[in-house]
Amino acid sequence: MKRIEAFKYLLVLTLPAAAAVSFSQAGWLTYLPVMYAFGAIPMLEFLFKPNPKNLEETELALRKGDRLYDWMLYLIVPVQYLMLGWFFVAVTQPGLQPFEIAGRITAMGLLCGVLGINVAHELGHRVKKEEQFMAKALLLTSLYMHFFIEHNRGHHKNVSTPIDPSSARHNEWLPVFWVRSVFGAYRSAWHLEHQRLRRKKVSLLSFKNEMLVFTLVQGAFLAMIGFTFGPAVLGYFVAAASLGFLLLETVNYIEHYGLARKKVSDHRFEDTQPQHSWNSNHVVGRLMLFELSRHADHHYQPAKKYQILNHHNNSPQMPTGYPGMMLLAALPPLWFWVMNKRVAFWQHKEG
Repeated sequence: MKRIEAFKYLLVLTLPAAAAVSFSQAGWLTYLPVMYAFGAIPMLEFLFKPNPKNLEETELALRKGDRLYDWMLYLIVPVQYLMLGWFFVAVTQPGLQPFEIAGRITAMGLLCGVLGINVAHELGHRVKKEEQFMAKALLLTSLYMHFFIEHNRGHHKNVSTPIDPSSARHNEWLPVFWVRSVFGAYRSAWHLEHQRLRRKKVSLLSFKNEMLVFTLVQGAFLAMIGFTFGPAVLGYFVAAASLGFLLLETVNYIEHYGLARKKVSDHRFEDTQPQHSWNSNHVVGRLMLFELSRHADHHYQPAKKYQILNHHNNSPQMPTGYPGMMLLAALPPLWFWVMNKRVAFWQHKEG
């Protein structure tokens, strides 16, 4: 009976179901995924109390070795590509109004962020080559393959420090963070790959350079879309992919805003602890995002699989779940009013 609980993570499939309505209907229904993600879900998270309960040891051991949790992640890969193919067809239907095309672009953008990048994030932390391949395949749908390098080798090492482009600074506005993080993370990925190849005495022009391979793969993917569906659909896809990675960057913004690790020497910061990431135990968001919102434990122990992540009493807690926090971040004055006093509390607590 306990194993049946694993299927609650398939709640994420309600998003492609909403996107299916967007791709097949007209008018305001093309915006159903956006209304669901940023209307219905924040309301549900407001109604349901956060659940900070951790698993008991026996349940923890069962979940840790249960492959069902892995297969639910694998399922997302064909679902994402099926929806992407449907999107290409949906935006070429005759008689569509510009606002309906825009609605379908936002629907695909949500899928790129939630199904694509979020699941790629989880699989990208795995050690099996086939799981890493699936992570890269999902990142391709948002043209953000460099995330595989920068997140694992850069962000996790430098999180909550001035070095990390993906950690939001105190009083930094979201649009400013977007620019700094998008370009900074891309530059960091090239730098990290250059360092790796230099240690191995391999040329940057080698196919062992993952950044070079990612660039070629993404270029070929774009060329294939443009050749098959035309320049207009190519533009729609780029817009959807951009929405996908901006959703990721907004999540990055809320996950570490204003938190800082102390410098313990000229060349080293203190080890990453649960207090260096904002956490959320809001149930709906946890299920929809494969426990991404238990972010404090993820950074504390990056190798842990999503189904066994814990709550830590010494991690700062978000006042609502991720969708609500993303809406809040879009209103900087309100964001600063809500979050800065919480940042100040944790800075005082850390002393």
